[in-house]
Amino acid sequence: MINFVWAITASFILSLISLIGIFSILLKDKFLERILILLIGFSAGGLIGGAFLHLLPEALEQSNHSEVFLYTIIGFVFFFILERYLHWRHCHEENCSVHAFTYLNLIGDGIHNFSDGLVIGASFIISINFGVITTLVLIFHEIPQEIGDFGILIYGGFSRAKALFYNFISALTCVIGTAIGYYLTSMIANFSSFLLPLTAGGFIYIAACDLIPELHKQTELKRTAFSMLAFLAGIAFILLTRLIHLH
Repeated sequence: MINFVWAITASFILSLISLIGIFSILLKDKFLERILILLIGFSAGGLIGGAFLHLLPEALEQSNHSEVFLYTIIGFVFFFILERYLHWRHCHEENCSVHAFTYLNLIGDGIHNFSDGLVIGASFIISINFGVITTLVLIFHEIPQEIGDFGILIYGGFSRAKALFYNFISALTCVIGTAIGYYLTSMIANFSSFLLPLTAGGFIYIAACDLIPELHKQTELKRTAFSMLAFLAGIAFILLTRLIHLH
């Protein structure tokens, strides 16, 4: 029961990250841009580290090696399909109607947050330490994403208050996903050995196809160096938490 309470609390804290948009209002655009690129770099490193140093090693301890890598590929392909054909995670201004996308973005975010909840629920079944580390990885990914989502909603015509409210409602699907993920993992044998590599594939896709290309857009040498250091810091942080977890 204590693990379930930890899981629900962790998912609710992750949902609160959706309100970070209110802080972006107080910052100057240029300063926010500088911080955001560092967050993107750290998030990319955290996702790569989380996939290869955290989720996959845990999955390999529970399942056949070939199955783990197959599920990882399925996770990667699944996120590719979501982005490429359904436009549920991103919208390029020249390719879609921004106003229509605000609602589609909320639906896509709800599904994405629900899947995050599934992972949190499964990870807290394994142990509280593993669940906390998984939650931290997701938080570092959510910060730049939620700032971006808030900007999309504002740009699409929402008021700031409405954007914060709907973004938070969308984020609460994480709590629902956590409860379901915890239940399924406790009831279905080897459910976490399927879910963990599936999530790892998603982490790898987001980092490699969405976040790292944003780092490549930096042309100024100083900003490029800092974003690279942030990327390496993200990996180092996950490695450190992994080593602490093992001890």
